Amino acid sequence: MDEEISIISTASRNERIKNFFVKNKKTLIIFFSIVILIILSFFAFNEIEHRKNKNLAKKYNDIMINFDSEKKNNFKNPLVEIITEKNPTYSPLALYFIIDNEIDTSNEEINSFFDLIINKIKLDTEIKNLIIYKKGLFNSDFETENNLIKILKPLINSDSVWKSHALYLMAEYFFDKNQKQKAKEFYNQILSYEKSNENIVKETQKRLSSDFSE
Repeated sequence: MDEEISIISTASRNERIKNFFVKNKKTLIIFFSIVILIILSFFAFNEIEHRKNKNLAKKYNDIMINFDSEKKNNFKNPLVEIITEKNPTYSPLALYFIIDNEIDTSNEEINSFFDLIINKIKLDTEIKNLIIYKKGLFNSDFETENNLIKILKPLINSDSVWKSHALYLMAEYFFDKNQKQKAKEFYNQILSYEKSNENIVKETQKRLSSDFSE
């Protein structure tokens, strides 16, 4: 008796499942089609990104291999193209290449490239902080103190590993301008910040010992 009941229950359950698929055939087809499309799109996107990264890597490496310092400005456009691709690896490298090799580019252009990389590319937090520091370093030769502080403020007010570097940059900036009181304030912040870079701390102590001793 129990066996017969079990057989009937199984048959009934199978019938309900069958009826469900029959009634919802179109809906299920659409659902699974969407799932398959999403999966295919995901793999297609990854493949496109992989090829794009591969092409950017080749383009950047070709520039490095063929770079001629006597014709360096001929390489500006390809490097700018790499920057505007908004790639987290090669866009910063292309910008650094322009700066390091002094390829003819205005300060305004350089800063616009920094802003694009900082604000438009998804980066790891500390990589982004490093780029902010490099922007501050680039601007320290010509910017006003207010603008330089504005650039470095995200680091100065953070708990970043680059905070002490930013503080040291500001301290040296004021020291070079013979504004020793302002410089000392930033040097002291380095010493009071428990996570300051060891080498930065040593350089700060040397500076205070040699140039601020009474």
